[in-house]
Amino acid sequence: MFRIGQGFDIHKLAEKRKLILGGVEIPYSKGLLGHSDADALTHAIIDAMLGALALGDIGTHFPDNDPKYKDIDSLILLKDTQNLIKEQGYTINNIDCTIFAQEPKMKPYIPKIRESLAQALNINVLLISVKAKTMEEQDSVGHKQSISAQSVVLLNKE
Repeated sequence: MFRIGQGFDIHKLAEKRKLILGGVEIPYSKGLLGHSDADALTHAIIDAMLGALALGDIGTHFPDNDPKYKDIDSLILLKDTQNLIKEQGYTINNIDCTIFAQEPKMKPYIPKIRESLAQALNINVLLISVKAKTMEEQDSVGHKQSISAQSVVLLNKE
């Protein structure tokens, strides 16, 4: 049996923060603001995984008012989510994601992001697609105030 889930996340860009997407630090003058490392891409994947099995969302499992998640590496949360999925008898069939950022350009970092996610999930990199789009200078992403990401995950019953 297959189950599909979709996820979305958005974080404001802020001074004195690292820009981390898919577990990869990307050189930029600003980073994403959040309780954890604010990795919007990884958060979107987590929400997609949880949504596929109707298990709530990232805030349900990793609340932003819990001090133990302050500045946590989101790849740890991703691994914890994968363990939850495995407990339900499912594995990842494939992941398809899109990063929305006016700046910086993501294309040079996509191979590293795919490798980082594949390593964290212990799956073949060919099962992970990462794309990037600008917002053509529209909305908060297009005005370089935020970065967002969306993801679709297909799970397969073992």
